[in-house]
Amino acid sequence: MNTQSALRTGGFSIPDPAGLPSVKDMVSEVEWDLRCELAATYRLCALHGWTDLVFTHISARLPDENGEERFLINPYGLMFDEMTASALVKIDLEGNICSDTPYFINPAGFTIHSAIHTARHDAGCVIHVHTPYGVAVSVQTGGLRRYTQFAMTVTNDLAYHDYEGIALNLDERSRIVADIGDKSLLMLRNHGTLTVGPNCAIAFLRMYFLENACKTQILAQAAGTEALHEESQEMADTVAGQAAGAFTQGMGDNLVWPGLMRKLARQNPGHDR
Repeated sequence: MNTQSALRTGGFSIPDPAGLPSVKDMVSEVEWDLRCELAATYRLCALHGWTDLVFTHISARLPDENGEERFLINPYGLMFDEMTASALVKIDLEGNICSDTPYFINPAGFTIHSAIHTARHDAGCVIHVHTPYGVAVSVQTGGLRRYTQFAMTVTNDLAYHDYEGIALNLDERSRIVADIGDKSLLMLRNHGTLTVGPNCAIAFLRMYFLENACKTQILAQAAGTEALHEESQEMADTVAGQAAGAFTQGMGDNLVWPGLMRKLARQNPGHDR
């Protein structure tokens, strides 16, 4: 992958995705549907303010092709709110681009997402973002606290990974995998947040709860930590059990995702090009 040398020399261009030909007739129906879901996820993250220009990433695992594991990820240089199904880049677990594209990918995105897709076959979708509230909680020694229902919905399923710099070192992948274990959410210390789901809908819903938990924690802490009431671990266990169904396929995705698609169609149509 010669992305870093291209970035140093400026020897690249970022085509407008609106001008790309559709790949709908060049891929399987399953792949096209997944491309549309993933492009929609990018635009939904933009609608919710979970973007950092072009510097974060969302990926989705494709069905095996002749025994080859591959996933879709964003082209480096496109904004989340302009992502299209045809612009997404198909890569394998070694970082090789597996379809014709005018784009390249973010090396740090490959490091993080290939780590989880390689180790976790339940990772149908991986969302990683850098929001001010998520990053603010990631720097706190105590991490996410049991202050709110948002937080108690996810704290039992949240792991932590220490900061190692921008994720360009492929050796970091083994440590990311070890730290997330079998959990579905990861706080990247001094960096951001990450969620895993069997599909885009569940990964997005987990990120919704995690990001709102971080936001409300920072807002509550503005009053001073002495004024805050933190619920017990027992209460967190109760809330996690009550909310678990929302994160299972056939429940949370059917409950929330159709409405999100209607919202996207009203506010930012065009992801399915």
